[in-house]
Amino acid sequence: MTPIMFVQVVARQFDVGGKDGWVLKPTEDYDHWAQRNRFQVNDTLHFKYNKGSDSVVVVKKEDFDSCNINNPIQKMDGGDSTFQLSNSGLFYFISGNLDNCKNGQKLIVLVMAARQPIPRAALPPQKIPATSLTSPAPTPTDNSGSGRVGVSVGIVLMFTGFVGLV
Repeated sequence: MTPIMFVQVVARQFDVGGKDGWVLKPTEDYDHWAQRNRFQVNDTLHFKYNKGSDSVVVVKKEDFDSCNINNPIQKMDGGDSTFQLSNSGLFYFISGNLDNCKNGQKLIVLVMAARQPIPRAALPPQKIPATSLTSPAPTPTDNSGSGRVGVSVGIVLMFTGFVGLV
């Protein structure tokens, strides 16, 4: 019988900037925030910001370094945006407000491979042979020698029965 495996992989959602959201000067620096979290493939980042005055732009490293918002991989401007971390590697996010980006509103996220939880196996119950071991018959009281043969035959039969069950 094959053991049944129970594996549960749960993606998590991270609120970028914590309670402050995606703002110019969060209480916790974005670099520190990213370093203290462990991001895995299929996790999501939730960006909360003021629609119309800010946005989130996913860019390449070169555009991240120079705050170039003109070559986006993806732009989110709805005020409440979610981005799925679809693969492992580095992701670069900058503010769509050029001044905010130049003043530090940017984020690098390192995404690790998908979680590989330790499977919990539900093993089937072990089959324990049901043995009914019986004691050999008591030896006769006469000393003719037949008692020893009876005991020997009883032991052989008991052993054969036990081996047959295993």
